[in-house]
Amino acid sequence: MSNLTIIALDNSKEMGLEVNKELNKLRKTDRNYILDIIANRFSNGEGKVKIEESIREKDIYLLADIGNYGITYNIHGFVQHMSPDEHFQDIKRTISAICGYSEKITLIMPLLYQSRQHKRKGRESADCAIALQELANLGVDHIITFDAHDPTISNSIPNLPFENLYPTHTIIKELLTKEELKNTLIISPDMGATERARYFAEVLHTNVGAFYKRRDLTKVVDGKNPIIEHTYMGPPVQGCDVLIVDDMITSGTSMLEVGKKLKQEGARKVYFIATFSLFTEGIETFERAYQKNYFDRLYTTNLSYIPKEYKERDWLYTVNCSKNIAEIINMLHEEKTSTIS
Repeated sequence: MSNLTIIALDNSKEMGLEVNKELNKLRKTDRNYILDIIANRFSNGEGKVKIEESIREKDIYLLADIGNYGITYNIHGFVQHMSPDEHFQDIKRTISAICGYSEKITLIMPLLYQSRQHKRKGRESADCAIALQELANLGVDHIITFDAHDPTISNSIPNLPFENLYPTHTIIKELLTKEELKNTLIISPDMGATERARYFAEVLHTNVGAFYKRRDLTKVVDGKNPIIEHTYMGPPVQGCDVLIVDDMITSGTSMLEVGKKLKQEGARKVYFIATFSLFTEGIETFERAYQKNYFDRLYTTNLSYIPKEYKERDWLYTVNCSKNIAEIINMLHEEKTSTIS
């Protein structure tokens, strides 16, 4: 019997069930690959993880969504939404609970913890590098993530396999199925996303443009310099169907401003594409922008948490990447077993 085992933390329960279903299709089986764990939290906020089944010699795939703010707990009489820091602690607790009994631990963390704090400028914390080193020291054998803000962060763990994968083709396939694109143009919302935009353009055999964000370097608001102006550099957008691509949408303010400018310049359709849509300021800003025709649809993935009520909006399309993860798990497990045999 296969020793393939999935541990889906509370923040990834829904994804775990879908991956389990896809795995059964791929492997032509009818079994539950998910091993249940108990994650408790005391009234003062401290937590613990307990594994009640045997994990001896198991090939474990640990699923974790550090962006799932929909999970709450009570602390000193208050309701607290779990933060990425707390989710990361639960990842470490789970690895600790495994106690070295497993054959292998592969951590699948689609939204890489502290991925935007990937490099140090002056006296800053190097959070992402430190986190990856912690995982390596705890005994993780393999780390898989999606669309990391800066893939070169893998240099912080040179002896540990680190794979940064992209859902680009899955998103494009869904997009082409749902939309009838004409005179397509790919645009990066800032200079940092130009490589991603160029890749989309190469896949779709079209042209590419970019926006430059001019910032006020004398001020810091919410941890960053506020944007003064978005300046477009690229071919004319008149009559084009524009795809604005990025790795992550947080508040969405910048993306919506870019969409507004493109519509004012005569773009026929404006589509947002982002691997992760965090909606840190809620969703009503997007709803108002949609009503004003600043954009036509947002394509994102289920690789990180999106509230169910958000998914019901007409302009939000969530691309299901559960099959992608199931294929990765199956491939890695089959490679392992074929090597052993």
